[in-house]
Amino acid sequence: MEIPAAMAAHTLSILIPLYNEEEFVGTLLERVLSAPLPEGIGREIIVVDDGSTDGSAAIVEQIAAAHPAVLRFIRQPRNQGKGAAIRTAIEHATGEFSIIQDADLEYDPREYGRLLAPLLEGKADAVYGSRFVISGERRVLYFWHSVANHILTLMCNIVADLNLTDMETCYKAFRTSLLQSIPIRSDRFGLEPELTIKLAKRRVRVYETAIDYHGRTYEEGKKIGLKDAFGAVYVILRYAFTRDLYKDSGPDILDALAGAKRFNRWLAGAIQPYIGKRVLETGAGIGNLTGILSPRRDRYIAGDIDPEYLARLRARFQHRPKVEVRHCDLSNPADFEALAGAVDSVVCVNVLEHVEDQMAGLRNIYAALRPGGRAIVLVPHGQGIYGSLDKALGHFRRYSREELQGKMEQVGFRVERILDFNRISRPAWYVTGRLLRRKTISRFQLRVFDSLVWLWRRIDRLLPWPPTSIIAIAVKGE
Repeated sequence: MEIPAAMAAHTLSILIPLYNEEEFVGTLLERVLSAPLPEGIGREIIVVDDGSTDGSAAIVEQIAAAHPAVLRFIRQPRNQGKGAAIRTAIEHATGEFSIIQDADLEYDPREYGRLLAPLLEGKADAVYGSRFVISGERRVLYFWHSVANHILTLMCNIVADLNLTDMETCYKAFRTSLLQSIPIRSDRFGLEPELTIKLAKRRVRVYETAIDYHGRTYEEGKKIGLKDAFGAVYVILRYAFTRDLYKDSGPDILDALAGAKRFNRWLAGAIQPYIGKRVLETGAGIGNLTGILSPRRDRYIAGDIDPEYLARLRARFQHRPKVEVRHCDLSNPADFEALAGAVDSVVCVNVLEHVEDQMAGLRNIYAALRPGGRAIVLVPHGQGIYGSLDKALGHFRRYSREELQGKMEQVGFRVERILDFNRISRPAWYVTGRLLRRKTISRFQLRVFDSLVWLWRRIDRLLPWPPTSIIAIAVKGE
């Protein structure tokens, strides 16, 4: 019995690009509709017609009319390619997980459970169905086509630093939110290496599982050819040297900062002396500070609200038993009920300025601390340099020393000291965000800046202008 998506514990979005598959698409959709899914999984089917000129669209429309609650049919105005069709399907996906299903009969929908298993177990963010890890059966076909697949997989593995056996497989399953956060530029079959390289650079957990494969010949309608192989080589070389990984500028800036390891150590060194053994880090992001601060703690809770950041944290710290990753909204008291008095330190770095109700955020920090515990709160300093970078990062405000101290004292903290941090970058922040009105940070400039952190640490306190950030060290009363 089909479980309505609205009633299912999880929903699988099945993304089907369609182009001139009149002979096969009806049978394929019957198999997709009847394919067994793990218990509690509902399905939605999204078919995107990429400008078919045969009777494919009419067949899908008829089946969609018979299954309106499950199947959605979207028509592209003209043929653009598989990548373009998948891009459209992703925009309409609402399931927790997504799988790409070609409209021919080469891949068997009865294997959805195998692809979903690592995702449902929380082990993987993406799963590739490999035609070359043999556990079942596959049709024996073209030798040179297989050679081309292996060469392209090898090239992609070199760039992505992965050990996939089948990058070009059309059976790929993902967490939908991850897929929707990645900009897809390829309109044709370059989709496969582009996604693979971007997943690798995002450092997500990629698993591979064996699948059966029933390939078809060119006489039977196979479409991919030599031109597409050269196109895949171009895509691999293109994304080897670029980092077009996020649709939004905020996560892109955070990713860029992940590469500023010396800067992160400088910041961690500034707050390390004030941190105890049981720590809550709010707004942990992708773990830039977590990895430095969490060793030698009895308990370290890394909290965030973004599902992609949480997934990245779980992947990064899955083998660290004392690191706990949890959803933690600084503005939501319910997220702090289980944490009341649980920690002796709360690290809140570049988070409070993102919270519209800053007083609620400070009260939640106060509630999480045991008596005598410390809050370490870093915020951007100086509303006068608020600009496009702040807006891109989602900042509501920048702070003065007096404002930050006053707000913290209002909720009961005793502010021990306020530290100035990172004067050196203030002029660049002003020029980039106020004068040039840019929304991203140049990765090249950031690398240069990071390479000179040894110098900035020595001269920062001597500079005559205000800091870019301030750090409040505050104590909860006994």
